[in-house]
Amino acid sequence: MTRQFEDLSAVLTECAVTDLSLLLAEDYPCYWSTHQPFQHKTWNWFVTDRGPAGNVYSRGGPYATKWLALDEHTGTHMDAPCHFVPPPDSGLPDAGPAGAITVADVPPAQLMGPAAVIDATGVAGTAPGVSPAIGQELVLDWERVNGRLRAGDVVLFRTGWDRHYLRGAAGEDYLHNVVVTGRRPGWPAPDVPAMELLLRRGVRCVGIDAPSMGAAHDARPVHLAGLRAGAVFVECLTRLDLLPARDSWFCFLPLRVEGGTGAPGRAIAFTPITRPDIASQAQ
Repeated sequence: MTRQFEDLSAVLTECAVTDLSLLLAEDYPCYWSTHQPFQHKTWNWFVTDRGPAGNVYSRGGPYATKWLALDEHTGTHMDAPCHFVPPPDSGLPDAGPAGAITVADVPPAQLMGPAAVIDATGVAGTAPGVSPAIGQELVLDWERVNGRLRAGDVVLFRTGWDRHYLRGAAGEDYLHNVVVTGRRPGWPAPDVPAMELLLRRGVRCVGIDAPSMGAAHDARPVHLAGLRAGAVFVECLTRLDLLPARDSWFCFLPLRVEGGTGAPGRAIAFTPITRPDIASQAQ
């Protein structure tokens, strides 16, 4: 092994690995309420079994496999620039070069880097269906304590909204009761000035533990501000409370979907277990 490989191996073995990904299941609110619902069904089972709740079949022999039906923006997923930016030659409003950047075109290196976890749990809304804004002052306050954001940092907004990601009817407050019934206020979301500040700092990947980077009542402005500049978003993260404000390395690897406006994937963070606040979380 080369010295560089040995050094990397030594660093990784001294890190806690934290899974920041939501569990996908049909009774979790893992898909946008007005889009393609998530489905996960048995295609082949070890033997044909007929029962009162339905049948499963052994179509190809004694093994098990299932099929998936899912929207590109299901569970923990990324938004590519083309999600909100039309193709450059389309003649549509807001069209531009970023509209040609799909999931398959985003380099993996853009989806990893030093994590800057910004606590936005104190941001709360009161108006039904409306997201309270995470403003640039919150980002500036974070910088006063933790240092200025740097190019290549991955900013992760910790709102605590993942506490609503529950099975069955209990999970309707995650998304459905915000965008469909309008019974509850929306999740905290960065406003355009906050996103523009991140872009000026050189940040090109931003994540959040809420259903969308955009506000529940108007997702378009902040998506356009970030994606049009070539940034990418990772949405529907979870367990950001297990990360320190600094000193973790974030990585998200999406499915490489041709022409994809987004894609689900697995988000993880590496944090040195030498930190006393992390040692007990080593997995």
